[in-house]
Amino acid sequence: MKKKGLPDLFLFFLVLYLVLPIIATALYAFATKWNSTVFPEGLTFQWLKVLFQDADFIQAFGRSVLLSGGAVLLAFLFIVPAIFVVVLYFPKYEKWMQTIVVLVYAFPGVILAVGLIRTYSQFGVPMILAVLGAYVISIFPYIYQGTRNSLRNINAKQLLDAAELLGASKLQAFSKVLLPAVYPGLFVGALLSFSILFGEFVLINLVVGSRFETVQIYLMEKLSTSGHVASAVVFVYLVLMGILTLAISILTKQSKGLVKS
Repeated sequence: MKKKGLPDLFLFFLVLYLVLPIIATALYAFATKWNSTVFPEGLTFQWLKVLFQDADFIQAFGRSVLLSGGAVLLAFLFIVPAIFVVVLYFPKYEKWMQTIVVLVYAFPGVILAVGLIRTYSQFGVPMILAVLGAYVISIFPYIYQGTRNSLRNINAKQLLDAAELLGASKLQAFSKVLLPAVYPGLFVGALLSFSILFGEFVLINLVVGSRFETVQIYLMEKLSTSGHVASAVVFVYLVLMGILTLAISILTKQSKGLVKS
């Protein structure tokens, strides 16, 4: 039997350190009272019921989905086609895309928020549109890496050439051969981008604030009024992220299966 040493013990305490706050927060979302005991004195669905009966939460959730989903949709309409063209036909320009990837990480949220306010507020542009544009750019690294890796894994250029040699038109080769082979990777990039944007707080709070209340802003307000409801918001958020993570895992396995086949 393999002996467990110090590394296993370190890993155990690391996992405990990371998971314990999540479990405690989830338990607090269902606790009737939890003031002077180690475990909750009772469990209830009252706080989740209060949360889903709150019209402000439903609207905030809808705004988060609309903003995050809209940014991902715009990225797929404008960025993905450009990545396809560059990777397949103009690979020498990939260095510029990689430069953009680095630049995206170079701007902290606070500095980006100040820049957006100073630039667009004087022209009367709705600031939520400025945030939407910033979101589209901020997910460029995830969209780019996911799309490029999917294309390289299947040798996309050779696949298109082979399809055209067998009599398919460019449109047929693209829609019936290339897209079915890369769609799992594209969906993984989309889900990853959506989950990151859904949890974003700094930019939307500094630029728009309560004028466009998202789930994260709603959560910050509830932290000062009801810890149970705030924990319920976090629990719903964790469930959503868990579903997205599961979907990403399944799609990643499908993508690897397509590559092997």
